Amino acid sequence: MGFALFSPSKEISFSSLESISQNKNLKHVFPKTFSRLGELNREERGDGVVKKGSVSSHLVRGHLEGSFVRKKQLKEPSTKLDFVRTLLIDNYDSYTYNIYQELSVIDGLPPVVIRNDEWSWEEVCHYLYEEKLFDNIVISPGPGSPTCAADIGICLKLLLECTNIPILGVCLGHQALGYVHGARIIHAPEPIHGRLSDVEHNASELFNGIPSGRNSGFKVVRYHSLVIDPSSLPKDLIPIAWTSSHETIPFLDGFEGQGDLNTYGKSLSTKLENGLQWHPAESQELRTRDILMGIMHCSRPHYGLQFHPESIATYHGRQIFKNFAEITKDHWSRLQSSSDSMRDFYRSARMQVSAVNQLFQEVARSKPLMNGFDNLKHVGLCNLMKSSPRSRFAKYLKLKWRKLECSANQVGGAGSIFSELFGSHCAENSFWLDSSSTEMNRARFSFMGGKGGSLWKQVTFRLSNKSYSNTTSGQGGYLSVGDSDGSVTNTYLQKGFFDFLNQELESICYDAADFDGLPFDFYGGYIGYIGYNLKVECGASLNRHESSTPDACLFFADNLVVIDHHCDDVYVMSLHDDDTGTTSWMDEVEQKVLSMKPHHPTKPLSVASGDVSPTQGFSAEKSRQQYIADVEECQKFIRDGESYELCLTTQMRRSVGELHSLALYLEMREKNPAPYAAWLSFPRENLCICCSSPERFLRLDRYGVMEAKPIKGTVARGASPEADELLKQRLQYSEKDQAENLMIVDLLRNDLGRVCEPGSVHVPHLMEVESYATVHTMVSTIRGQKRPDASAVDCVRAAFPGGSMTGAPKLRSMEILDSLETSSRGVYSGCIGYFSYNQTFDLNIVIRSVVIHEGEASIGAGGAITALSNPADEYEEMVLKTRAPTKAVVEYQSSILSIDDET
Repeated sequence: MGFALFSPSKEISFSSLESISQNKNLKHVFPKTFSRLGELNREERGDGVVKKGSVSSHLVRGHLEGSFVRKKQLKEPSTKLDFVRTLLIDNYDSYTYNIYQELSVIDGLPPVVIRNDEWSWEEVCHYLYEEKLFDNIVISPGPGSPTCAADIGICLKLLLECTNIPILGVCLGHQALGYVHGARIIHAPEPIHGRLSDVEHNASELFNGIPSGRNSGFKVVRYHSLVIDPSSLPKDLIPIAWTSSHETIPFLDGFEGQGDLNTYGKSLSTKLENGLQWHPAESQELRTRDILMGIMHCSRPHYGLQFHPESIATYHGRQIFKNFAEITKDHWSRLQSSSDSMRDFYRSARMQVSAVNQLFQEVARSKPLMNGFDNLKHVGLCNLMKSSPRSRFAKYLKLKWRKLECSANQVGGAGSIFSELFGSHCAENSFWLDSSSTEMNRARFSFMGGKGGSLWKQVTFRLSNKSYSNTTSGQGGYLSVGDSDGSVTNTYLQKGFFDFLNQELESICYDAADFDGLPFDFYGGYIGYIGYNLKVECGASLNRHESSTPDACLFFADNLVVIDHHCDDVYVMSLHDDDTGTTSWMDEVEQKVLSMKPHHPTKPLSVASGDVSPTQGFSAEKSRQQYIADVEECQKFIRDGESYELCLTTQMRRSVGELHSLALYLEMREKNPAPYAAWLSFPRENLCICCSSPERFLRLDRYGVMEAKPIKGTVARGASPEADELLKQRLQYSEKDQAENLMIVDLLRNDLGRVCEPGSVHVPHLMEVESYATVHTMVSTIRGQKRPDASAVDCVRAAFPGGSMTGAPKLRSMEILDSLETSSRGVYSGCIGYFSYNQTFDLNIVIRSVVIHEGEASIGAGGAITALSNPADEYEEMVLKTRAPTKAVVEYQSSILSIDDET
């Protein structure tokens, strides 16, 4: 079954729980930060398991008789609740807000979310027992082990002392329920992440209305490396669910032939005192052999589930949450005491929304910011995420636009238009969000522009050294703003770049009638990139590596050209800060475009592909041997429960000198078109970006609809149509690639769930294969309706960096990756796109890109590492992803040298 990670005889025990319960400051027992994995020496990790302080499991029922909770008697209602008030404990997981979304719909009210180290025990008791603000508690999944105090926080004490409050623990919460009552936590026979299993159960209340057994239609998604040892289960805990077989099921197979949903196991007998049914001895032996998937306490309303009911691919997940809500309602109904308490309860229930609002306002005032992410971690009954107040320097912008009397193809297409209008002087200070691949409606619009009107400016941000400190979680940095006249101002931003960007957008006033009739959502505003290191402004604790490129660089674009590739239309637009702005720029551009002669694009310069190696002249940051070793190290972390999936990356570099970057980009877009491609030129920073990204990070349209399109799963195209189709099908039905994709889909659902209306997050397209010039990729689409109180920048902060570039759980995974990678990702893994002045945005993931900075070209690549990964195959996949951009650089430079030799 595996070996014990922590057994009661080998644990490091803290002081008894009596002294803990009397201690008003629990920070020493439940610290606010866990041990930073990358900071531990190899000697400190025994047998591949990170040694961290653990909480004793000698916590038996009755141990705290006479404690505060025992003295406080709950006042319960006599009839069922109309709605349920849930306290949701977040164990720093990336799936917590999927549970939040489910409970918001089922309970009738959104739950209140707190981190597991956010409230003291005294605060918990006050809100649970004195204010009586919650009817039940849900404990989220999370990285690590319940044996580690920093991983589980206050959850063990909740499970011990809150004997009269219904509690549901998911994954880590399930393991905590077992551990706190004396069960051992051990390694599972095999780490299972993003994979499905058939589950059998004993028809307890939690599984009411849900089929049971193999091929019954009850298939669940599992994300875990650790399990409860069923042989150590104490008599107080009853097994209620277990795997039906040792085999996992690929997603596509798992969703076919579900069978009769009313099929139940018929071998139930022997009722216990509380009405629970128990399987006979034969089934008991089966449970010992299989993996425990669910437990319940024999006398308390406490339940645990090892699998993830909130996953998009778990069948009957919502029914489980509905059943828990019914268990909660029945529990309080049975425990009624008096009509006075009934009146008190309903008075409390009517006041609960305002009470919890007041609660969070008090907590917000008393607690410091957590990595600058305080506003988005408390998405609950209250509304903490207020938009920034309108600046007293608010500016009113007026948009003018026109559609030209010609089609884009009549004048040579987008490439010809960009080169004619903005290509002079090496296209300095220009941008081009280039939908160069529009097949299958993947993208529709291209936006281009350059240094222009009176509102144009370039903003450049670099994080301060505090963000790279092991002791200080800093997010401030230095902002440089250059205007069209060449003047530059420098400012230190204490609260960081996202706060600045939010205030900038919030300060703009406009008339929505200005853009009536336009089919796109960008009308001017900020356009550029946000680098990966800005993760410290989105919850990450620190950056281990400093970026050589700025951490963010954007233009404020007041003049731009838009191409509608579906209709072949060309638009010109100009922003002004009053109604008196002239149309001279639009007039000039219109005249230039209309005077362009129809012609075919110039054939890209190239040399025979056999003449040069695709990676000629590029030096890899890590050797094949080192990269494979890093993959194996990732798998050790995954086996120990520290992550479900780690998106490991590396870089390749080559000196290119004075390269004509625009010509290189034109070569790239011709040979490897992509729907979210981009060109950016920042000469003041000696920086150009040639991006051929096929992946959308996040979009927010004018109707408040958010969309993410993560890619996970990549394979090279075949040499023949038959071989190509075979490779495509192999990708589609690969259990490994399906698991990778599913993990990121659930992560993105979580990130959108932080800022979207309850119940609105959905997945219209799951695991679809898209084909590009050199690769097939597996893509999913997640959408949700933005909450009115969330700004555009709030939405980006909730999801940045893109989960497809981090893994899950995101925060712990980023720390592990920082400890393994040897340099900053810089622009790579960040995003490129726009923030329109009316607070829409569209951003890509920076992959398949060449970043040219100070005479050097760098290309980042990597892949998602899971328990199923083959290290050698992961290396080959990483190299595959660099092939197109490295080949473009090598062939372009070789062609230039050939021309020079001929002349």
